[in-house]
Amino acid sequence: MTPNSLHERLERGESTSILDVRNRDEFETWHIDAEAATTTLVPYSKFMAAEVRDAVADTAREAGLDPDDPVVVVCGRGEASDYVAELLRDAGFDAENLEEGMRGWARVYVSVVIPMAGEHVVHQYRRPSSGCLAYLVVSGDEALVVDPLRQFTDRYAADAREYGADLVYAVDTHVHADHVSGVRRLAAETGATPMFPSGARERGLQADVHATYVVDGDEIRVGDVALTAVHAPGHTSEMTAFRIDDLCLTGDSVFVESVARPDLERGDEGAAAAARRLYDTLHTVFGAFDDDVRVAPAHYGPSAERNADGTYTTTFGDLRAELSALSLSESAFVDHVTNDMPPRPANYEEIIETNLGRADVDDAEAFELELGPNNCAVSNAD
Repeated sequence: MTPNSLHERLERGESTSILDVRNRDEFETWHIDAEAATTTLVPYSKFMAAEVRDAVADTAREAGLDPDDPVVVVCGRGEASDYVAELLRDAGFDAENLEEGMRGWARVYVSVVIPMAGEHVVHQYRRPSSGCLAYLVVSGDEALVVDPLRQFTDRYAADAREYGADLVYAVDTHVHADHVSGVRRLAAETGATPMFPSGARERGLQADVHATYVVDGDEIRVGDVALTAVHAPGHTSEMTAFRIDDLCLTGDSVFVESVARPDLERGDEGAAAAARRLYDTLHTVFGAFDDDVRVAPAHYGPSAERNADGTYTTTFGDLRAELSALSLSESAFVDHVTNDMPPRPANYEEIIETNLGRADVDDAEAFELELGPNNCAVSNAD
């Protein structure tokens, strides 16, 4: 089974059994998590031992697998799982191997159009393997992409061309710690102007001489629409959101089910100060926004629910009503977000250095660096 076929099946809500044959540590760090999926862990070594004892069918049944139900077998690269799938078929099970395993899953990239009142179009891109979100704004013959991933730069350019538009800007909301940015690649391949928050330079950002920097209140015009920069520090000092009409691209400041973690820029020592800045952003900066302004973040987590329109968006009103972290006092909020953080994103220090332009990795290295969950949010914000 191809990763895209598995994703489409899960999107349709078809109940799917997934057998993960990696070791427990790998599984607990990162696995396929979807509402329609029932995922079971049985390490590859256990099936190897069962093969010797001619007990593959018994091992599968003990794990809860039913011979009459299709099962998709998953490993890291699709090799060990291919062998296990063959063993299961020989034992009478309806088993398929996930091509390229979790690395193939990490190449799935889908998009949906966010409903807007005007004639402009906003795409929300989604990487199911990591929860990363990016955005393409198209108005007339111009387009802009926000928080692009380097692995998918061809996709943004192709989608802009489908609308007869050229990419004029490639924008990052902040220096990302969980994936390699596509801003520089898009600038080199399409001629788009690379754009960063001004504060990124204070963090040591090295960028092309043609790069543009934005501060709070700046407007970026694309065709007939304008995006307004909104400085929203907390997750990082330079974090900048962008508002277009009633939609706010909030980057990593607030998500549809959680709030940002504050420790990826200055570590544990700076986390409390960053958390206080995040509290101010959520209550003062975003507090000035009406309840009906929509939130479109840069990430979503396993517990996030999609709207009926297929997007990971919500409104500030719903967040204020449903996210208990927003009702805490400042001191309680700081305690909450500094004591309830998941593990930091894998390879985050090297990814930050790459996104600052102070380290260089090729595409294969970049892909390996960003495998796994984004972990940019507090674990249980409500």
